[in-house]
Amino acid sequence: MISKANLHWRKTRRLTFTLICFWLFITFGLTWFARSINEVVILGFPLGFYMAAQGALVLYLMIIWWYNRQMKKLDAEFGVDDF
Repeated sequence: MISKANLHWRKTRRLTFTLICFWLFITFGLTWFARSINEVVILGFPLGFYMAAQGALVLYLMIIWWYNRQMKKLDAEFGVDDF
């Protein structure tokens, strides 16, 4: 039988690992496909410039927001929330 604390920790690790993989995909995926992304030009600048300057940062913030939202749900499910 898995204890409640171990189950909470397992779900927390799964969420963290999934979001870290998504973060790695964003970070290195944009670099890997930079040449093909840069073929698209917006207002005289290649799309890779916009993705590196703004797009990736917005996606990182979305990852943080999603993690916070899911952890609040998970903590409430296991009764370890602060409020």
